[in-house]
Amino acid sequence: MIRPETLEQGFREFRYEFGKDNPFAGSPFGNLTREQRIARLEAIAKLLDVAFILPGTNIRYGIDGLIGLIPVVGDIITAAISLWLVREARALGAPWYITARMLGNVAVDGVVGIVPFAGDAFDVMFRANMRNVRLLRRWLDKQPRL
Repeated sequence: MIRPETLEQGFREFRYEFGKDNPFAGSPFGNLTREQRIARLEAIAKLLDVAFILPGTNIRYGIDGLIGLIPVVGDIITAAISLWLVREARALGAPWYITARMLGNVAVDGVVGIVPFAGDAFDVMFRANMRNVRLLRRWLDKQPRL
């Protein structure tokens, strides 16, 4: 039988406190400013939608188009990442009508993306994540600075 005191002493360095004294409490990315969060969203959207150029053309595509080549599972994964972007926009204070439009973009991208080949071409051309970040940025630019 192992005594609880022994376990507590042996694993003390692995302990994690979720209190207010912890600078990273409640956030896996630490305490980011609003501009840093927006920059992170823009970077993820670019990675998903326009990170690469098809050689010999001006056609830009991202990881969304590549992962979408995996039938069904790829589209579910990219839709989940896109939904996380919408959640972050809501956390930044975006109103319901902006998030509703963003969700509509994700839904169109996800539903059409399920269609083999044609859906993948649509993913490359539609760029739902870039549209969503543009919607969020336009709304944020209209808000008064505090």
